[in-house]
Amino acid sequence: TPARAPADDSRIARAASSAVTWIARHWLACFNTAWALYAFAPFLAPLLMHLGLEAPARAIYFLYSFTCHQLPDHSYFLFGPAHAPQADQLIAAGMPATSNLLVERKFIGNPEIGYKVALCERDVAIYASVFFAGVAFSFVRSWLRPLPGKWFLVLMLPMALDGGSQLIGLRESNWLLRMITGSIFGIAAVWWAYPYVQDAMSDVLREEAQRQAAAQK
Repeated sequence: TPARAPADDSRIARAASSAVTWIARHWLACFNTAWALYAFAPFLAPLLMHLGLEAPARAIYFLYSFTCHQLPDHSYFLFGPAHAPQADQLIAAGMPATSNLLVERKFIGNPEIGYKVALCERDVAIYASVFFAGVAFSFVRSWLRPLPGKWFLVLMLPMALDGGSQLIGLRESNWLLRMITGSIFGIAAVWWAYPYVQDAMSDVLREEAQRQAAAQK
């Protein structure tokens, strides 16, 4: 096998360097774009069902079923009489009256009750707040310091209490509490993590600038 030519190695090195530099400069835009797609694509599922485009809608439900329980009484519904219908309303509209959650989660709605969003209420709050907090971070990234870990844990606590107490059957949450506690967690996660990412990417850009300056001498 012929040895790789120095010119080839040089081109590969330049391409790799350019890719790393581009990511370091645009990481936040990449993150925000990814979170926006993930957080808002689930709203296409009920829209597509409403328009009669069942196949692509069910594809979205299927993809998000791996990351969310999609329980109807924990989900928003669009194109129906209530944005967050209760279990009795859902059963009256055709949802199976069963304690089997695997059966219950398959109910996506109908023209009577509307169609559910492919993410549950809490997940919508978490991922949407991560996106909006990421957009806000673009304005303060030059000076915002990371949220201390202990305060991140404190701000995680409302969601843990709300979800945990519901999980063990002590109480039932509602869409507003899920929205508030999920949003607090999402914002806290960005405040805690993104400044560290920003520092790391700034170090990458600084080291790359020094490397290029040294190469030109």
